Amino acid sequence: MSEDLKMYIPSHPLPAPRRGVLTDFEPGTRTLNAGFQIAPQFCALPVDVVLDKDVAVQLRDGVTIHVDVFRPAGAEQVPVIVAWSPYGKGQGTSLSVMGVFGLVGLDNGIVSGLAKFEGPDPAYWCAQGYAICNPDIRGIVDSEGDSVLWDRQEGRDCYDLIEWLAEQDWCTGKVGMSGTSYLAVSQWFTAAEQPPHLAAINPWEGVSDVYRDLVMRGGMPDTGFARQLQEGSFFGNNQKEDIIGEAERYPLMNPLWENKIPDFDQITVPAYIVASYSNTLHTAGTFRAWRRIASEQKWLRIHNSQEWPDYYDEANRDDLRRFFDHYLRGEDNGWEATPRVRYSILDLAGGDRINIPADEFPPSGVSSTKYYLDGRSRSLTTDAPAEELAVSYDVESNPNAVSFITRFDQETVLVGYPKAHLRVEARGSDDMDLFVLVQKLDAYGTPLQQFTVPNQSARIHDLTDHGATILRYKGSDGRLRVSARHLDEDLSTEQVPAHSFDRVEKLSDGQIVDIEIDLFPIGLAFHPGEQLRFVISSRNLLGTLMPAIGEYTGANTGVHVIHTGGEHPSYLQLPIDRA
Repeated sequence: MSEDLKMYIPSHPLPAPRRGVLTDFEPGTRTLNAGFQIAPQFCALPVDVVLDKDVAVQLRDGVTIHVDVFRPAGAEQVPVIVAWSPYGKGQGTSLSVMGVFGLVGLDNGIVSGLAKFEGPDPAYWCAQGYAICNPDIRGIVDSEGDSVLWDRQEGRDCYDLIEWLAEQDWCTGKVGMSGTSYLAVSQWFTAAEQPPHLAAINPWEGVSDVYRDLVMRGGMPDTGFARQLQEGSFFGNNQKEDIIGEAERYPLMNPLWENKIPDFDQITVPAYIVASYSNTLHTAGTFRAWRRIASEQKWLRIHNSQEWPDYYDEANRDDLRRFFDHYLRGEDNGWEATPRVRYSILDLAGGDRINIPADEFPPSGVSSTKYYLDGRSRSLTTDAPAEELAVSYDVESNPNAVSFITRFDQETVLVGYPKAHLRVEARGSDDMDLFVLVQKLDAYGTPLQQFTVPNQSARIHDLTDHGATILRYKGSDGRLRVSARHLDEDLSTEQVPAHSFDRVEKLSDGQIVDIEIDLFPIGLAFHPGEQLRFVISSRNLLGTLMPAIGEYTGANTGVHVIHTGGEHPSYLQLPIDRA
């Protein structure tokens, strides 16, 4: 049924800034000798590599896609790692990819230019005895068919590719997957299809619910990045899915959106998952998938930077190799003794701690503690105020927000899932778009923030003063359209509320309702005297996910009222580490 709901628009050929040295369709096999350098900006190959270029692979429905395979020269069979995405397989040397590296402050010389954008680099992996498969997936560049966006169709297609790869005479029959962002998301869908030869996955920060994470976070039609993804990718000769049109036509959860959620219960393959607190596109989805996949052998590492610098870091790459060596090469290298969780605690003043071992997330010793909103003192207190008091703001005024502060008198660590439980009312409107934020303040009340990328130039300051939130961390945020407040009882937990998004419940005049808002997971240290500020607003407090995309403006009118204290107090629930 979900296929009948899909909408398509014409695609277009790959534009010049997205074309790379290997983009042209040139089927055949060649050897790239050790020392080969595809362009001066990139590193040289340390070993001889065989390139099988533009190999045709037929999918189960008869559609033919084309793949490039990089593999070590020689007769030895090797395992293969798949990088599945709609980004052209020859795009690694393009102006667009080099521009992204420049934006975040990475030197293009740390990679060979042979990798897919956000994918594993053949220069490194072939030297370690692995092949890399870079596909142009359904509908992309010279591959047949119409492309789709983060969908179970992709899982079926990648299943077919994995099983084809396993049968090649150079392959051991062991296949893995790796990559960040889109390449991570595709792993959830593929693993849920359970291809027999998929031996391990490595999702490195990825959405796991297109409705909740990409197009309708909190029930709000915030499609800025979805539009950038649709218009700036999926280049080919046929049609591509119109995710923007679908979001406009289907604003509530339906079979189309359900088809864009992987079947977590079917993901049983060993998984090394990488996440962060600061990726405003992928954080919620990565942690959701970590919680819900059925894999008994799963590991989580929560880093303190941004996905691209973290993925191409030498130490992290070597750590990933230990995982793949164990599951794809059968090496008894002690990987299974790796802590199931390694998390970070951000300090926002140069004192971050990383790779803290734990058996679970949140770690044992963490307790959910309610901090009640006190409308009179504008403070957060662990005792509920006896007096009921309403605070409000006019959405057209300045400020169009209210906030509450607590000061910690001893070392305090938050690690886990915050949530807000609020009693709210709309005056002069039948709905509210609410944005909430947990900020860290120093002892003098100054908000603390932290860049997530090496580039901290004036340009990055300009981009991130308001927006481009993946590049600068300002705190844990959440949002909810109040008419979408209905909770999904099956998905919600005491720590993480989840909304059904299958109905609209407008407010009537004078109606006060209880709502729950999930905020992004947090790992944050507060030293004695430092403060936490909780902000509630009608405006988009952080701005856009990425540079150069449209910002969502809350659909608000009238006055927002937050009710505090009394018999039904509003509170912010924080995960306090008592260990």
